[in-house]
Amino acid sequence: MIDLAVVKEMSKHTLIDTLGIEIVEVGEGRVVATMPVDWRTHQPAGLLHGGASVALAETVASIGAYALVDPNTENVVGLEINANHVRAVRRGTVTATGTVLHRGRTTMVWDVRITDEQGELVCISRCTIAIIRKSERQG
Repeated sequence: MIDLAVVKEMSKHTLIDTLGIEIVEVGEGRVVATMPVDWRTHQPAGLLHGGASVALAETVASIGAYALVDPNTENVVGLEINANHVRAVRRGTVTATGTVLHRGRTTMVWDVRITDEQGELVCISRCTIAIIRKSERQG
């Protein structure tokens, strides 16, 4: 498992930090994160940008996958993601809950559901994560 303090430190000065994404729970095969719906995550019409939802979904899947590998010898990267945006959000906070659907030797598949403050489904995403061996250069 990975400690929340480690996740927060790793997230500094990244897209995660820029978008205001906060990881609130990391468990065995489950991750929960929040993201504000504000000027950082709006599209020009003032709605939550679909790309911000996708970034949140991939963040949750990637952190969840990283928590399930050996960080000394393996790393994880997004391989494929899809998303269906089902409800518009103008303000507040959205919450993403990711659960692992498949945990293989070289890939994982994660289901991520993003909801608004009323618990209404905003976006559903499936993300495939590749598990790669660290080389000496990657450290």
